[in-house]
Amino acid sequence: MRSLRPSLLVFALAIVVGLIGPASAGQFGAETFTLTNGLQVVVVQNHRSPVVTQMVWYKVGAADEPVGTSGIAHFLEHLMFRGTKETPPGAFSRIVSQNGGRDNAFTTSDYTAYFQNVASDRLELMMKLEAERMVGLQLTDAVVTPERQVIIEERRSRIDNNPSSLLSEQVDTAIYLHHPYRIPVIGWEHEMQKLSTQDAQTFYTKWYAPNNAVLIVVGDVTLETVRQFAEKYYGPIPSRPVPERHRISEPPKVASVRLELKSPRAGSASWTRYWLAPSYNSGDKRTAYALQVLSNALGGGATSRLYKALVVEKGLALNAGSFYSANSVDVTTFGFYATPKPGVAIPDLESAIEVEVKKLLKDGLTAEEVDRGKKRMQSAAIYSRDSLSGPARIIGEGLATGRSLDEIEAWPDRIGAVTVEEVNAAAKLVIKENISVTGVLLPEPTS
Repeated sequence: MRSLRPSLLVFALAIVVGLIGPASAGQFGAETFTLTNGLQVVVVQNHRSPVVTQMVWYKVGAADEPVGTSGIAHFLEHLMFRGTKETPPGAFSRIVSQNGGRDNAFTTSDYTAYFQNVASDRLELMMKLEAERMVGLQLTDAVVTPERQVIIEERRSRIDNNPSSLLSEQVDTAIYLHHPYRIPVIGWEHEMQKLSTQDAQTFYTKWYAPNNAVLIVVGDVTLETVRQFAEKYYGPIPSRPVPERHRISEPPKVASVRLELKSPRAGSASWTRYWLAPSYNSGDKRTAYALQVLSNALGGGATSRLYKALVVEKGLALNAGSFYSANSVDVTTFGFYATPKPGVAIPDLESAIEVEVKKLLKDGLTAEEVDRGKKRMQSAAIYSRDSLSGPARIIGEGLATGRSLDEIEAWPDRIGAVTVEEVNAAAKLVIKENISVTGVLLPEPTS
C-alpha cells in the first residue's frame, strides 16, 4: 500500500561488522554483511549512472497483527512518515524531494518496506533519516488520530469503491479458511476505526528492530562506502528480542466455493479461479519452482497456452493468464484469470477454460512449452539487473520471507533445472476441481 507519507538513540557500542561470505557470482552479484546488532546489509553495485536505491525491509506484515487490530501494520507504515524528534511530521519526504529524490513505502501480509531513490552522493543523508525512524518514531494522539482517518479513506477509495478489489477481498476469505492471509492488508473498517496510539506503539516496539530488518542498497556505490554509513547510522541502534512469527496453519479444503459480485461500477466482467499452493517456505521448494514454470507456460504472455486458446484461437477473451507467487512465508495461491470479450457469457468462457485445464491434467504441458516458459523467465531475470529497484525488490522480498541470498542468486539456474515431469506433477498436485474458489465479477446496468 502506498504511504501518504527517530532522534537516533546513540549507545556506546563497539560496532564490528562481519562479512557473511564473499560476493556472489549469481543473478545480481550481491554482497552482504551483518552488523553486530543483527541488521543484514546487502549491496548490489551498478555504476551505470550516479544514482542509488536504499530499501529497508521489516520482517512483519498484516498476517502478524494481533487479532482485532487488522490494518495496524499498514497504519504504522503511514505513521513512520509522521516524525521523530529531529525530523518533524511531513519533513521526511520533503527532505528527500528537496534532494532530488523520491520515496515511498508498502505493506503486504508478510513484510513492510521503505525506499528512497536518490543521487548516490545523497545516500548518507538517506541512511541518517531511515535510521532515525527505525528507533525514534514519536507517536502521539495528535499525530495518530488524523492519520487513522487517512487510512480509512484510503480503504473506502481503493476497496469499497472498487468492485474488483471488493471481490478479491471476499475471495481471500474463501480461499483461506483459517490463516491470517484471509484478512485484508488494509484492514476491516470496523477494526481500523478503533486503532489507537498504543496499538501502533506496541506494534512498532515489538517488530521494528535492526535484527528484524534487511537494508538493501543498489546503485553507484561500493561495499566499503555502504559499510561505513551503515556502521555510523544503523550500527548504534541496539538489537531487541523479536518474537517468532506464530502463524495459524490452514486446514484441508473439502469443498469448492463460488462468489459472484454484480455492480454497476464494474466496467467489464472478469473470471478468476484459485487453489492453495505450496510456496518456497511451505512445502517442497522444487514444487514451487515447478509451479512458477507452470504458471509462465500456461499464462505468461501472448505465446502461452491459455492466451493462444482463449484469445487467439477461440476469440472468447480479451485476455487470459495464470498467477502464482512463490515468495510467501506460508501457503500461497495458484490460479487462472480471464476477461470475456463483449457479448461472451461467463459460462461459455468458463467452459472453455475448463476444457484447457482438463487437457493439461490429462496430457500435461509439452517439453517445448516448458522450455519456452523457462527461457522467458530467465530472460526476465537478466533484464531485471538493469534497474535499481528490480534487484532491491527481488532480494528484499526473498530475504523478508525466509529465503537465503544464495537461493535468490541461484534462481535462474534453479528454474533452468526444472523438468517437464516436475511441472506436470505440480499441476496435478495443486489443480483439483473439488477444492477451488471461483470469483466472478459482473457489470450490473443501472436502472
